[in-house]
Amino acid sequence: MSNVLKVSLQTTIYSLADRGWSQRRIASELGINRETVRRYLRLAKPTISITGSEEGADRKPAISITGKQAGATESKPAISISGVGAGRRSRCERLVEVIAGKLEAGLSARRIYQDLVDQNDFRDSYQSVQRFVRKLKATQPQRVWRMEARPGEEVQVDFGLGAPIDDGASRSRRSWVFRMVLSYSRKAYSEAVLRQDTETFLRCLENGLRAFGGVRSYLIWTT
Repeated sequence: MSNVLKVSLQTTIYSLADRGWSQRRIASELGINRETVRRYLRLAKPTISITGSEEGADRKPAISITGKQAGATESKPAISISGVGAGRRSRCERLVEVIAGKLEAGLSARRIYQDLVDQNDFRDSYQSVQRFVRKLKATQPQRVWRMEARPGEEVQVDFGLGAPIDDGASRSRRSWVFRMVLSYSRKAYSEAVLRQDTETFLRCLENGLRAFGGVRSYLIWTT
């Protein structure tokens, strides 16, 4: 005949099952056979209160729902209801404002870690900063910087790879496209060239400014 489980252990089985735990997980957590768990769950629940004591009985169970043993004033839970133990707090938490400020300034996790070591006497690993930065990015949306300029004050310049150009000799040549855009009106000037060097860039820049009628106060190189 199989052994009969203690009332407190039966109570724990019923409680975990009500919380949605599987039979396999309950058996693994309590260190008993899965068939034993299945057998008790098939049986009708006895008249047991939420504290795990039988009706009319004064004694407390050896294991309660909270995982504290009877008579103990303070102890660690024997069973974690969530199934995940509480980990140690990150040392980055005390520097959250510093890290958030550096992250807002556009610094990488590696640069933030170096600054914390040099400026804040940080003694934890780079991986801890990397994880903390990842959490901050997940909770704080990335800031969108709005660019404001007065009419004719600012121009943006880009010089990148363009589409191949057919030179008529049964082959195509690589091209480069110079593009200049006024920040306020978004009016643009574009020029396709076959070389991307300093001389060609300066010539395209002069052509663009001449097309817009003069030099601007600010020139921004976009990448």
